Amino acid sequence: MNRIVREHYPVEKLPEDLREGRPAGATVTVTVEDEGWETDFELEVEKLLHHPEPVSLRDARAMVQQRQLDPDEAVSRIRALRDEWDT
Repeated sequence: MNRIVREHYPVEKLPEDLREGRPAGATVTVTVEDEGWETDFELEVEKLLHHPEPVSLRDARAMVQQRQLDPDEAVSRIRALRDEWDT
């Protein structure tokens, strides 16, 4: 959830309906929060953290084997990524 907090915010900058009853020259703390808004990513992370699904050892090994590289290919990819940052 996104939250914006402004401390020592001048009352004069508030909308008129929020200024009512507050003395001129005073400062306030303003907090703005999005109501009920979350990104798909945040929802997915929340789901994974609070409702993990069990994975069998066989399935876990199958997922890892799909991504296995030989050491030379792994080193090559790492060097390419490192070189991107050097330029």
